[in-house]
Amino acid sequence: MLTTKITYQKKYKVIVVGAGHAGCEAALATARMGLDTLLLTMNLDTIAQMSCNPAIGGLAKGQLVKEIDALGGEMALNTDATGLQFRILNTKKGPAVRASRAQADRSLYHQRMKGVLEQQPLLDIKQGAVERLALVGQRVAGVETREGVVFLGEKVVLTSGTFLRGLIHVGMNNFPGGRAGEPAAMGLSGQLKNLGFEVGRLKTGTPPRLDGKTINYSNLQPQYGDDPPRPFSFLNQTIDGRQLPCFITYTNRQTHELITGGLDRSPLYSGVIEGVGPRYCPSIEDKIVRFPEKDQHQIFLEPEGWNTTEVYPNGLPTSLPVDVQVAFLRTIQGLERVEVVRFGYAIEYDYVDPVQLKPSLETKLIEGLYHAGQINGTSGYEEAAAQGLLAGINAGLACRECAPLVLGRDQAYIGVLIDDLVNLGTNEPYRMFTSRAEYRLLLREDNADQRLTEIGRKVGLVAEDRWRLYVEKVADLNAAEEKLKNIRVGPADKEILARLKIEDLQNGLSGKELLKRPGIDMTDLKVSAVELKAFSEEVLEQLEIAVKYEGYIKRQIEQVERFRKTENVAIPENINYDAISGLTAEVREKLNKVRPLTLGQASRIRGMTPAAMAILSVAIRRV
Repeated sequence: MLTTKITYQKKYKVIVVGAGHAGCEAALATARMGLDTLLLTMNLDTIAQMSCNPAIGGLAKGQLVKEIDALGGEMALNTDATGLQFRILNTKKGPAVRASRAQADRSLYHQRMKGVLEQQPLLDIKQGAVERLALVGQRVAGVETREGVVFLGEKVVLTSGTFLRGLIHVGMNNFPGGRAGEPAAMGLSGQLKNLGFEVGRLKTGTPPRLDGKTINYSNLQPQYGDDPPRPFSFLNQTIDGRQLPCFITYTNRQTHELITGGLDRSPLYSGVIEGVGPRYCPSIEDKIVRFPEKDQHQIFLEPEGWNTTEVYPNGLPTSLPVDVQVAFLRTIQGLERVEVVRFGYAIEYDYVDPVQLKPSLETKLIEGLYHAGQINGTSGYEEAAAQGLLAGINAGLACRECAPLVLGRDQAYIGVLIDDLVNLGTNEPYRMFTSRAEYRLLLREDNADQRLTEIGRKVGLVAEDRWRLYVEKVADLNAAEEKLKNIRVGPADKEILARLKIEDLQNGLSGKELLKRPGIDMTDLKVSAVELKAFSEEVLEQLEIAVKYEGYIKRQIEQVERFRKTENVAIPENINYDAISGLTAEVREKLNKVRPLTLGQASRIRGMTPAAMAILSVAIRRV
């Protein structure tokens, strides 16, 4: 078929391909950095679409959202404006693993983000399906669309989601698609493969959507959010939207028998699906097969919005045939007469091995090309948005001929995420967990702004209002700490000691020393110390964490200092690993593939031994 190509008259600094969660953050970042940016999407009506669960945050993911916000990203603000239930998870555990989660109105989330993009200066949004990269040698020069338009740009950020050769499965039926009702991108991954990128295949899935009018909630357990709800963004103090409950129900033996009986028509168990699925978000058929001893699995019935009756059954991803889906759903309490408005499905898609990326998320093979989101093998809105933000920042910095922003594992969960991807790669959908962060006590939600807002300010993403609030908070923290140190309680303060349940006090104690005692918290001290009441709950909570965990935090800081001694030792770019005697062929192969920038990065490559690190350490001193 003959295609006439037309070069668009305007040349951009940065072109972002895809307007999912990664693409939105990337495009906003470069535009806010003062660079002419083009955001290209296959469908303007699905910008920031929540393809699966209408929720943001969760364990470790909440930390990512807070970090995105601290750097000047949009995800937290969008969630606060459209959230219909907010909860802090793990409240009975330590502060390092507490995390925020919010269910959002799916439609409003998309609408608000689209509005933010449309109002952003220096950002053009256009509908178009990118088929190829435009190249000049080994450097990206723009993109070519299916419609025959060539858009020129200095940098390109690919955020293709599940659209690269996407194939949707419902039972034994399958058809091309990047998402239900949307076409796949068929040409781009072939070009990437021809350019030398290692293209693999992954799989994910989504539950059916239910008609809430046909659900019987009368005997189901409601689950409410926190009251009052706590915002995600450091810019917000309150949540104004009306909060909605979700409801809890369970599968049962009859459900499991129907699912087992339908496995012969399951694309997962009949060999039709080739891609590797997410280990930590398995389909319901996977759960039944893997855990046959379980009599039930918990299901959360989550509302999809204020103005819709659609319900998301969290815990029921499936690609079983539609008749099996309806049958097993109607065995679940509350769903006996349920009607399905959208059937569940699995989707296979191409991704590119992230080991072929630099820590800046620029590809090693093509200069000026950045990858972010599911193209890097990750799963989850939050992981995608975090990568999109960093890819956008680094594309913008490269346009200015500045050094890239690389966050360390001790600075942010975003740093852990990207470091894992570029050093270890992945052969299954990657999901962030608190256990992946070795310095998680330093990487708490409450201090994300203190870790990252100054960095966001330097790259040009933190505006005056955010910066002013941050400076005020730091000043309040310092003032509150000083007040706490100056509070004195002695043996003569009988009423205070009785209230704090302290007996036989021989010497006076400061407020800080009191707070370190088990069973005493900031609420107790506020009753007795009127000077603390002037500070916000946020400031006092962070101060309490800093005091109670002071010893552990100090120990982690010492670990970070030891870690940095090797972490920042640079490896020459032109080093010849094949010429280093003593390294095994396997280690040489991995070093040549990853091309680590520092000894610390090299140490985290899968298969690197202490002996190999010692040899490499000696070798770089001789270069």
